[in-house]
Amino acid sequence: MPPALIHTFPRLVGDIGGTNARFALITAPGGQPEAIRTLPCADFDGPAAAMEHYLAGTTTPRPRWCAFGIANPVDGDTIRMTNHDWAFSVRELRATLRLDHLEVVNDFTALALALPVLRPEDLMKVGGGSAAGGRAIGLLGAGTGLGISGLVPCGGDYVPLEGEGGHVTLAASNPQEAELIAWLAARYPHVSAERVLSGPGLVALYQAHAALAGRLPEPYDPADVTRLALAGSDALCVVTLASFCAFLGTVAADLALTLGARGGIYIGGGIVPRLGEAFARSPFRQRFEDKGRFSRYLSEIPTYVIQAAYPGLIGSARVLERRAADSTTPP
Repeated sequence: MPPALIHTFPRLVGDIGGTNARFALITAPGGQPEAIRTLPCADFDGPAAAMEHYLAGTTTPRPRWCAFGIANPVDGDTIRMTNHDWAFSVRELRATLRLDHLEVVNDFTALALALPVLRPEDLMKVGGGSAAGGRAIGLLGAGTGLGISGLVPCGGDYVPLEGEGGHVTLAASNPQEAELIAWLAARYPHVSAERVLSGPGLVALYQAHAALAGRLPEPYDPADVTRLALAGSDALCVVTLASFCAFLGTVAADLALTLGARGGIYIGGGIVPRLGEAFARSPFRQRFEDKGRFSRYLSEIPTYVIQAAYPGLIGSARVLERRAADSTTPP
C-alpha cells in the first residue's frame, strides 16, 4: 500500500438491503470487516442518518473513504430504492458524511466481488460439477428482493456485472407451475422471478398454493412459511418451499446458460443460506440440471450456497481496494 493511501483508513463499508443495513470498518490494508452492526432501515430516514448512527458508536477516527452496496439499480446520482422508501443523492450523501471518496454500487455487484476471496468453509456445495478456471461465474440470491449478478473474466481478473436480472419474466417448467403463475398473473401486472423468489414472493407463492388447493391461506410472513416448512408441520408450507427451490433452480440454470458460467453458480441472499441441508435435499439441483439437451452441460457446473456471515461487506471492501489499486497504477 503506497504511503499516500494509508490515510484512507479506516474505511467505512456497507451492505444496504430492503430491510436491513449492515456497516463495518476496514482499519488496515487487507483487513477484515470490524465493528459490524446491523440496523433496520425502517428506523432511519435515509443512509446518512443510518451511517451517522453507526459512526456515533465507534471509537476510530472518522472514515474518509466509503463504499456500500445497495439493493437497487445504481445509475447516476439519484437513487430511489425499489423495495424501500429511501431516496438520496450520492453527491449530497458524500458531502453530508464529509467523505473524500464514496462508491455506491448495486448490492449484488459488491457481493460478486467477494466471491474470489471466499474460503472453502464459507460455501456449501449442492450437487456435483467442478468449477472451471477463468470462466464466467453466476450469482443470485433471494431476500427482500431477488439479486442477480456475476463475474466475467477480463485479463487476469474479473469484471462484475451490474444488472436487474431478478425482474426477468418467470417461466413455468410443468403444468402445476403454469397454474401457479396464472394465479399470480391475475393479481400482479408482471410475474417476475422476484415476484416468487423473495421474502414477499414466498408468501405470494404460499397464497397461490392455498388457492389452487381450495384452502384459505393463513396470515403467515416469510419466516413462518420457512419455519413451518422445515418443521414439516404445515403441508402447504412444505410444498411452497419445494416450489420456491424448484423455481430457483430454473432461474439459476437460465443464468448459467446465459453467462456460460462454467466457473460455478453462487447463491446468497437472506433466505437460502438459512435453509441449510434442507436446501441440498430440495428440488433445486434436480431442476437446475433439467434442461433437456443441455442437462449434461449443467450437471458439470457446480452450485454453492454462500454461508459467510457478511459477504456483502467483504465485497464493498474490495470495491475500495480496486479503486485504490487503480489510483496507484501508472498511466
